Amino acid sequence: MNAAIIFFLLLVLMLTGMPISISLGLTVLTFLFGFTQVPLESVALKLFTGIEKFEIMAIPFFILAGNFLTHGGVARRMINFAASMVGHWYGGLGLGGVLACALFAAVSGSSPATVVAIGSILLPAMVKAGFPKSFGAGVITTSGALGILIPPSIVMVMYSVATNTSVGALFMAGVVPGLALAGVLAGVTWYRAKKYDYPRLPKASWLERLKAFKESAWGLLLIVIVMGGIYTGLFTPTEAAAMSAVYAFFVAVFVYKDMGLKDVPRVLLNSANMSAMLLYIITNAVLFSFIMTNENIPQSLADWMLGNGLGPIAFLLAVNVILLLAGNFMEPSSIVLIFAPILFPVAMKLGIDPVHFGIIMVVNMEVGMCHPPVGLNLYVASGITKMGITELTVAVWPWLLAMIGFLMVVTYWPGLSLWFPRWLGMM
Repeated sequence: MNAAIIFFLLLVLMLTGMPISISLGLTVLTFLFGFTQVPLESVALKLFTGIEKFEIMAIPFFILAGNFLTHGGVARRMINFAASMVGHWYGGLGLGGVLACALFAAVSGSSPATVVAIGSILLPAMVKAGFPKSFGAGVITTSGALGILIPPSIVMVMYSVATNTSVGALFMAGVVPGLALAGVLAGVTWYRAKKYDYPRLPKASWLERLKAFKESAWGLLLIVIVMGGIYTGLFTPTEAAAMSAVYAFFVAVFVYKDMGLKDVPRVLLNSANMSAMLLYIITNAVLFSFIMTNENIPQSLADWMLGNGLGPIAFLLAVNVILLLAGNFMEPSSIVLIFAPILFPVAMKLGIDPVHFGIIMVVNMEVGMCHPPVGLNLYVASGITKMGITELTVAVWPWLLAMIGFLMVVTYWPGLSLWFPRWLGMM
């Protein structure tokens, strides 16, 4: 009964158009004061202990690093390097876009940042080269979603905060699926370009490739610093986030000089705004999780599923359906923070690995970012391409179908996610 009240309150508030964070907060407060006898002291204690986590500090640092890289000319150099390597294949610029998105994802941690940084430069170039606008939009909208799967990833940090799973293990678990998904999206791009005979770039010489690599090396080095530092245990993911923010500032302002010191306060302010919004969502989600646990909702759900003989296969299928539906009207951070505390205990009772479950959730978020009505990447791409959401939805469907197929593979093949962190001894 209490579960029904909680979800009814949350649904009604969200349907009014209220932001998710405020809907969560009001649901929690209404339920606490109206339907429970929980002492307010324990709520306050839970609030402070819930957000007093070292991992949360990684979020503002990764956001700051992403903003410096987006404004600092790193994306343009990565696109040039990617195009020099694969531009002569069918759909060359499109394939260059997928590769550039994968590279930028490995330094930014954010999907919308990847779409903005790569899309705003690549899309005009693709249209100028003779590609249909819809093809370019499809490539960038879906490839930009790699930002939350290829580490570092802000959404993975959120999942870690919600479930106490190792951020380092999650980051390493995202590497192989991230590269595999990039390969799948590149395959769709190549096939469609070959089918419709889209233009190809002249093949770059090895000298041109070397020159493009040298120009993008400072940006690519950040991938080595962040991932290498975590692999070797030199620093934690949170320390890696701080390192990446300082390094991105140095590269954007002093190496590439695409940003002046006068632009830094604006980037800091934008990053602070975004960080404050995410931290507010986390705060309310911590209280929401507290209510769920206090009312025994996840445990009751687990007992019901086990009592009805539903095993991991049926549960994971249900999880995918629930998360894909949630992706219709919520953004990734909110979905992770609301659903992880409910679904995670059930997954643990069914013997599903916490890291594997985290990767399943992240891939679901990726798909959700690329379909209407609330797909974040669709709205960002719409702003860049000046295309309507309906038109964009039609443009992305071939890649979106491939992503859903990939989601099924990730869901039922744990080894794809877990092989790499196990090999590194992180699990």
